[in-house]
Amino acid sequence: MPCSGFDHRAFRWMMTMVFAVEEINRNSSLLPGVNLGYRIMDSCDHVHTSLQALFSLVSRSKAVTSEVKQMEETVKRLDTLNDSGTRKKRMLKTANYRKGNRTGERMESTQSETLPLCLADSPVSAVIGLASSSPTRALAHTLGPFNLPLDDYSHYGIQAFSHQFRQQGGCLAFHLTIPKLPTAADIQEMADSLQSSAARVVVVFATEGQLLGLFLELADRNVTGIQWVASEAWVTASLLTSPRFHPVLVGTLGFSFPGVTIPGLKEFLLNVRPSAKPGMEFVNMFWEELFNCRLQFGGEKPRGYATETGDNIMGFDAFGFKSDSQNNTVSLVRAIVQRTSTIKANYKSVARRPVCTGSEDLSNSDSIYTDVSEVRISYNVYKAVYAIAHALHTLLNCDTAGKNKGACEKDKSFTSRQLLHHLKTVNFSNQFGEKVYFDSNREPVPLYDIINWKKDSKGEIRFVKVGSYDGSAPVRQQLQMEQSTIVWTKGQLQVPVSQCSAPCPPGSRQARRPGEPHCCFDCVPCADGEISNQTGSTECTKCPEYYWSDKGKVKCVAGVEEFLSSSETMGIILVALTLLGVVMTITTFAVFHCFRSTPIVKANNSEISFLLLLSLKLCFLCSLMFIGQPSVWTCRLRQAAFGVSFVLCLSCLLVKTIVVLLAFRATAGGRGLKLFGPPQQRTLILCTTAPQVCLCAGLLFGAPPFPFRNPTYQATTGKIVLECNEPWPPGFYLVLGYIGLLASLCLLLAYLGRKLPDAFNEAKLITFSMLIFCAVWVSFIPAYVSTPGKLTVAVEVFAILASSFGLLLCIFVPKCYIILLKPEKNVKKGMTGKQAK
Repeated sequence: MPCSGFDHRAFRWMMTMVFAVEEINRNSSLLPGVNLGYRIMDSCDHVHTSLQALFSLVSRSKAVTSEVKQMEETVKRLDTLNDSGTRKKRMLKTANYRKGNRTGERMESTQSETLPLCLADSPVSAVIGLASSSPTRALAHTLGPFNLPLDDYSHYGIQAFSHQFRQQGGCLAFHLTIPKLPTAADIQEMADSLQSSAARVVVVFATEGQLLGLFLELADRNVTGIQWVASEAWVTASLLTSPRFHPVLVGTLGFSFPGVTIPGLKEFLLNVRPSAKPGMEFVNMFWEELFNCRLQFGGEKPRGYATETGDNIMGFDAFGFKSDSQNNTVSLVRAIVQRTSTIKANYKSVARRPVCTGSEDLSNSDSIYTDVSEVRISYNVYKAVYAIAHALHTLLNCDTAGKNKGACEKDKSFTSRQLLHHLKTVNFSNQFGEKVYFDSNREPVPLYDIINWKKDSKGEIRFVKVGSYDGSAPVRQQLQMEQSTIVWTKGQLQVPVSQCSAPCPPGSRQARRPGEPHCCFDCVPCADGEISNQTGSTECTKCPEYYWSDKGKVKCVAGVEEFLSSSETMGIILVALTLLGVVMTITTFAVFHCFRSTPIVKANNSEISFLLLLSLKLCFLCSLMFIGQPSVWTCRLRQAAFGVSFVLCLSCLLVKTIVVLLAFRATAGGRGLKLFGPPQQRTLILCTTAPQVCLCAGLLFGAPPFPFRNPTYQATTGKIVLECNEPWPPGFYLVLGYIGLLASLCLLLAYLGRKLPDAFNEAKLITFSMLIFCAVWVSFIPAYVSTPGKLTVAVEVFAILASSFGLLLCIFVPKCYIILLKPEKNVKKGMTGKQAK
């Protein structure tokens, strides 16, 4: 497939490798007597072309098209090769020269064999190191819980980063992948996701070329306020420092390889010149691209960049040293050339350019190729070449005293695995004082600068070092950051906060949203009786028994005790009604006592009337035992007093009703009234009251009520109700049932005597009073059961007072009216009805 585009930055990496090889060859103390060479192939950023170039290097032949086709089905299993093909644009291979022997290292298909080989010099190593080292965790703690890894240029890096970040309590809002060739729809979809997400901190694993389209879209939309965290692949990419990107990218923070100035590198790069010699294709392409011209050596025709696939695998041999074909020089170093533009050069376009002289001045060009003031990835390439040289130095026993006297054993035969073993164990200090070695995981010890994108006085973005990370330092001293000097997104000096949901305040808990990450939740207030006194609580704690949550649901307080108090409005009203009833009863008693000799008082046995008034007074008074804070004695006596008082009252009414009926028969000449005299009346009262007395006594001794703090209504009222607990609830309903039985019997007998003569008809008054009595208590039962808290007691007190007033007013007020206001009717003739005639 045709190649397109040319990356000056990656070309500088390649030339740094060439510079390092040349420097090693001049060094008499490293690999004495051995020269290193190289062969460079162009992968064109395509996996098949990468494999073709790889097999060309391994088999020493360019005719491997058929083999590549057979490998297409195994590409998916060669994850590392696939990563190399999609992320690296040039593949470099060097080999050690031995007289009569040639050694080549094949890239293994397993991760355990491939990654250690790749980690020395590829950007993938930086991503994996970044993701698996603690500076990422520390930075994540600083930036907040939301991170967004974009694109797939380091599958292993993203996996390691995500795993460790989640272990630290972080949360990944979502994970986007930048396609190899993103369409406008892909870019808009990614921009929509970033724009709509609540995540404000975005970690990006990508190259600047892959991000260019996305950042252009974000800049057009004016999407600001995102704190970008860059991987090493683009944290120092000048391509993204255009003023157009300033609103989007100012404040970017990321990890980068340490920057150094390699002595002699700039002069070496500036001395590069195009040539018609074989192996100079890359230099010639670079020259034509940089100066926008075409090279023409002698009488040859203008050349184009895009050629057939076979021509794309261009050899770049030795660069002025002994050719690979001459020396069989092969070594194990790779470099990566990345494509960041989509300019396609073909024969016609090149032909229209002016002819280059080949002597143009590189120092006057504005290119990242010549910017070597502080190289980073180039420095990694430089270290990688030296690492392989030191591995070969040890493998060939160059330091061993013997017959060679310090010279390398050029005739020694070795395998690629032996070379890899020595590469893993290299340990040397370079000219910059940095110790180069691999850790127990066969990875380079992480050493990074923390870079911050700041604007200078001219309004241009500068890459400013604001911290560092040294993996060889003690655990708590590895990360060093000058946080006060960091400029965050939008030029802010405060650390940005990235949260899907803000931590829930005290008094609430987190309720996770279904189908969303665990950091996306709603804050739900704690239920009554529960608290949370910490920010970000996931659960509310239930208060202990008899304690209740305060208004803010942040602490438990002792529950407010509630009972029907005589000091509150309802209690005052009920007490007043009770006292009114008592006063009215006493007054009636006094009236009857004063007029006890009058016919209307004597008509129905004055003794029964006085007993009825006494029982009514007890009914009124027993209601006072329900008002106020319950105690042991009030709980035990209230229901017993209520039950006995009302049964006594109803027994008197039952006797009066029977007397009225028998008195009517007596006027007709019957003897019924003589058979039911005062002794029989008293006996009936005693007999009808005794069962209730026995029942109440049994309840008091067998299951006595006791004061109880009822927390049932805390959930609705937040208060603890002080009430009397009935150990055996059926007992109360038996007491109430017996009262109902007597009331029904009284009502029935009174109804039968309703047609007696008007002057003698007390049965009508009893009937009406019993109707009121029954209506009150029939209504009482459902109201009593359904009313919560202290209102239950109020309902019972109201029923007692209502029924007591009904009896008092219906039975005695008409008689008091005759006694006090109509004395002319209070005569024996009036009572028998003769005066009416």
